[in-house]
Amino acid sequence: MSNLQITFWGGVGTVTGANFLLESPNSKILIDCGLLQGAADSEEENKKPFPYDPKIVNYLFVTHAHTDHIGRIPKLVREGFRGTIYSTTETRELSELMIADALKIMNQLDFQTPSEHVTSSPTPGVKPAPLYEQKDADMAFSLWKTISYDTKTQINEEFSVNLKDAGHILGAAMYEFTYADRTRNERRQTQTDKPIKIVFSGDSGNSPSPLLKDTEPITDADYLIIDSVYGDRVHEPKEERDERFKQIILDTIEKGGALVVPAFSIERTQVILYELNNLIEKSKIPSVPVFLDSPLAEKVTEVYARFSKDFNFTVQDEIKSGDNIFNFPKLSITHSSRGSMDIVNTPNPKIIIAGSGMSSGGRVVGHEIKYLPDPKSTILLMGYQALGTLGRMIQDKPAQADINRRIVPVRARIEMISGYSSHKDSDALVKMVADTEKTVRKVFVVMGEPKSSMFLAQRLRDELGVQAIYPERGKTYELQ
Repeated sequence: MSNLQITFWGGVGTVTGANFLLESPNSKILIDCGLLQGAADSEEENKKPFPYDPKIVNYLFVTHAHTDHIGRIPKLVREGFRGTIYSTTETRELSELMIADALKIMNQLDFQTPSEHVTSSPTPGVKPAPLYEQKDADMAFSLWKTISYDTKTQINEEFSVNLKDAGHILGAAMYEFTYADRTRNERRQTQTDKPIKIVFSGDSGNSPSPLLKDTEPITDADYLIIDSVYGDRVHEPKEERDERFKQIILDTIEKGGALVVPAFSIERTQVILYELNNLIEKSKIPSVPVFLDSPLAEKVTEVYARFSKDFNFTVQDEIKSGDNIFNFPKLSITHSSRGSMDIVNTPNPKIIIAGSGMSSGGRVVGHEIKYLPDPKSTILLMGYQALGTLGRMIQDKPAQADINRRIVPVRARIEMISGYSSHKDSDALVKMVADTEKTVRKVFVVMGEPKSSMFLAQRLRDELGVQAIYPERGKTYELQ
């Protein structure tokens, strides 16, 4: 094999399932190990053995704690991985919550690949083998070490790594790997034998974020692996986004309906709470009952509150002034499933924030069954909805929806605000590559639907003149 190569074992042809293998003569490094979600064959794909031998992988670097980046880590351990896992401290803490929640779902519902984003129903009467067990998760965290942003860490004789803040969710990192070829026994060292920098963006954030600091710039990459969830779209401006959110709330309250917001437990829920806090404090919306119907989101919010140092300076100043940014009058947190069902007894108008963010699994499904038929109510989608999910079906505004084998008429108002997404849009992704266009040799565009990834790759070629490609799943690419 050549000195350095990369194989894309996931995250190509789909937004989910991040799993990239970086190899040198002496090192095998995985970047992320996530669940494939949303596709018709996701369950079967996630159950398959890894296409490489986990026993010979030396390191796993985790960019952030979303399930499509961490969901198969215990499975990797189950199949023999005993290397070192690295991430930020924040990502490790959030990953512990996410994996514990996944285990809880597996134990309760007996299906193999639970996730905050996408779940599927088990076959009645059949208890399938679990994707992993508690002992596998325990082993994974015994192998897990943490490193900080902007601190160079020497991994071995070949690789060092530096973490940059991705601005995506709490603890999200971009990894800058520097590779210095130590095998020079067959050739003389020359001035051209300089280190190579390979950068994995993970999921880069939609800066400026309401809560987090901006994505740090990448300026000297030789190779860049970049996400492309919104590679073919542009978010609405911040002012328009904020105004639409406020107006949707006011319209639903005026009609006397319920506003149901499917929300991811990490980042989206915290942003929504923060924005509601500001709107209520500034008397821009009336105070109505607000329900946070997600025990996982409650735990994640507690982690966010402890790591306020990662927030942007505006939010840090608000906290220093005494503002509890995630709390306000009439906010209720429901812990039990009974409490979730009792929300219907609170008269409208009201706001319900519940998981999951793509409306596939989680408590939000029950609320959608209740309020989708109500023309006074609103379903507000505030993030990406993957193909194959209930959220994507609702986004397309059908006359009716098949939910858990029930035909539910869709009469509620369906709204979508993409500006609250925690992913960069097409313009911001181009700007991100432009910061390093003088040094970058090749850009690999991944973590998007094919049309989105291919659009962004073409745009990078046309506008920046860089070599940008949409890689094939399972294909190995030489980096020198």
